[in-house]
Amino acid sequence: MPVGLGTHVQADRRLDARLAGAVMSIQSVKGVEIGDGFDQAASFGSRAHDEILNGADGHLTRASNRAGGIEGGTSNGQPVVVRAAFKPISTVPHALRTVDLATGEGTRALHQRSDTSQVVPGALIAQAEVALVLADALGDHAGGNSVREARRNLGAYLAQVGERA
Repeated sequence: MPVGLGTHVQADRRLDARLAGAVMSIQSVKGVEIGDGFDQAASFGSRAHDEILNGADGHLTRASNRAGGIEGGTSNGQPVVVRAAFKPISTVPHALRTVDLATGEGTRALHQRSDTSQVVPGALIAQAEVALVLADALGDHAGGNSVREARRNLGAYLAQVGERA
């Protein structure tokens, strides 16, 4: 992931916010984590940082990736890590209690499906949502009217920040 996608200035353009919104929009997702977000919430601040080191190739690197590749709303050059928590499917092997809306009386719902998991299709959908957000952020950053132009612009940008990336 190139350094600098997203922004710290505008809330709705922050890369982490865009990713969280896209993944959260998937049916049955009830939680989104960037990096080690949930573990960090229960940790000390001294354990939440990704120390910056001099890499063997002369480029800066990180000792860890707890931030999930995003700091202050922008990508930091590390792999972007997004996790989603899916609620269990609402269809179960037996009919649940409900209310008949026509009569107001309590009844049992019909048992119509017996899905066992939405994790596999949900993971594919989440992957696609993340890819779309990252592609959009890259388009915002590199611009251009064609893939060729965007590649050229991105190449020029990476050459400019290469010593920091």
